[in-house]
Amino acid sequence: MKLEEAKEKYIQTWGTFATNWGINRTMAQVHALLLASGKALSTDEVMEELQISRGNANTNLRALMDWGIVKKELVKGDRKEYFLADKDVWFLFKQITKERRKREIEPIVAFLEELKEIDDNDSEEAKEFIKLMDDFGNVTNKINNIMDLAIKSDDHWLVGKITNLLK
Repeated sequence: MKLEEAKEKYIQTWGTFATNWGINRTMAQVHALLLASGKALSTDEVMEELQISRGNANTNLRALMDWGIVKKELVKGDRKEYFLADKDVWFLFKQITKERRKREIEPIVAFLEELKEIDDNDSEEAKEFIKLMDDFGNVTNKINNIMDLAIKSDDHWLVGKITNLLK
């Protein structure tokens, strides 16, 4: 397989995988393109390579910058904006974990706490419901703690923990 063919397959496949994780396909493809590129790319280059509209390219580039995994780079003498993906895979893992926790886990924790605030909490049914919300909250907090450990760790720590789990 030639390099360009491998890059194209990577970009398309990464976009497909991302939909399974709840990530926009085009956003994942833009990120994969920037990761696979040997240089910063302009919006026009992203549009041309992925055959997407300017609005779609801009929206997804901004979203990737919001996630903290793509940075804008200015080229002296050029008015275009260029974009560069951070290629440190461990940093990417931690940053994506941090963003997913903020967008998915933290709202669930707040939601579950809110659901436990029942005025008529004396009945058996209310007590069962509150216990159920507590149980969901405990599981969610454990997931949150695991994500926090991953975010604060370095790659050697995680490899060591996984190795210990597999023994």
